[in-house]
Amino acid sequence: MTAPRMDRAVLHSDLNNFYATVEKKLFPDLAGKPIAVCGDREARHGIVLAKSEEAKKFGVKTGDVIWEAERKCPGLIVRPARFPEYVRYSRAVRDIYARYTDLIEPFGIDECWLDVTHSKIFGSGEEIAERIRREVRKELGLTVSVGVSFNKVFAKLASDLKKPDAVTSVTRDNYREKIWPLPVSDLLFVGKATAKKLSAVGIATIGQLAAAEPEFLGRYLGKWGETLSVYARGEDKSPVRNMNESADLKSIGNSVTYREDIYNYEDIKRLLYVLSESVASRLRSSGLGKADTVHLWVRDKELSNYSFQRKVRPTALCGEIAEAAFSLFKSQYTARRAVRGLGVTVSGFDKGVQQLSIDDLAGDYDKKERAERAVGEIRKKYGYSKIQRGIMYEDRFPCGGLRTKGARRRGGGADQKKTRLREAAAGHPVRGSAHAEHGRARRAVGPTGRSGRGDRLAG
Repeated sequence: MTAPRMDRAVLHSDLNNFYATVEKKLFPDLAGKPIAVCGDREARHGIVLAKSEEAKKFGVKTGDVIWEAERKCPGLIVRPARFPEYVRYSRAVRDIYARYTDLIEPFGIDECWLDVTHSKIFGSGEEIAERIRREVRKELGLTVSVGVSFNKVFAKLASDLKKPDAVTSVTRDNYREKIWPLPVSDLLFVGKATAKKLSAVGIATIGQLAAAEPEFLGRYLGKWGETLSVYARGEDKSPVRNMNESADLKSIGNSVTYREDIYNYEDIKRLLYVLSESVASRLRSSGLGKADTVHLWVRDKELSNYSFQRKVRPTALCGEIAEAAFSLFKSQYTARRAVRGLGVTVSGFDKGVQQLSIDDLAGDYDKKERAERAVGEIRKKYGYSKIQRGIMYEDRFPCGGLRTKGARRRGGGADQKKTRLREAAAGHPVRGSAHAEHGRARRAVGPTGRSGRGDRLAG
């Protein structure tokens, strides 16, 4: 007789209104007042990155342009983003998580998954979640919403069901009632484009997605459709990865999915540099040495995916990674359709054991590496925006935005794009943080406004 299977106990902890709450901790006189943490306040079109509960009651939303948020809430207090402080508090919260498990997987600066299956000494998953909620509030003055379930996808959905400062459990007995009626767009990694495609075939809820034939979803959405079917049925078995287990990493990557189509080659190059900066920074801090392979992922406007790769000299330099990726794009992406998503990944780590090329011996690599490390230290101390690559300012718009179809008509989005790209490259990702697994996490960023130059993709 076999022993009954023990379900996993997976938590998803989401810090409520994180940036805004930290601001209130730093400046107690803001308590009880409507505040919004925004991008560059001096820019004409800075956007809201986070808002307090008081501002939320007035209808202020993340992504609102500052003037729009102030119109909704006349007494709104606008605060600049202080990423070093947010990182400090994020680490303090993770120290609390670490009291219960070492299986902690970040999902952005304000979210984490925890596997507490083998932490029964502290109680059940729900009891541990309650302890974490109380300790975070008591020790740090922050609030968290914690979802408890038997897999990562349902745990994240559970954490969204009740906010702020709450614990919600989704079990095998109740997930059909709690999860399946939710809009399909609530499911992890289902963006607006995918939700629209699903809606076109009558799939509007997670339950309807679960009931659809996996073979049909595979034909309709590709391999990703089969994955979403697994998520909807509660069959996700992906592990919670230890955030410190860099030794087992096979690749380090970053990717972005846009809400608008990108047509301009210079914009593609600019985006590849932003992604490569994040990849290079994480590679340097990983202790894995240099990488000898660059991978490029492209998603076109029809949501078809393409992957290319090439060998490079062992490198951890942003410039070399970005140029290799752009070279791949120009030479290998023959579809010529407008782009909806991009990703850059590196692999083939030398673990610090390297062969020297002629360029290395001539001092070429070391000189560039010292420069990039110096830039990294400046950004750590003064913020990502204090020093930028020239490629980010190669047009007459101060924020180096991207051209999208219809952007000239709408305008007003360049600062939104730039702010979120700064966060991504600085290691302070937007929802859907950078994963080491290529192509698994996609970040959604907003529409942009810029008059692009250079080669263009077809429609």
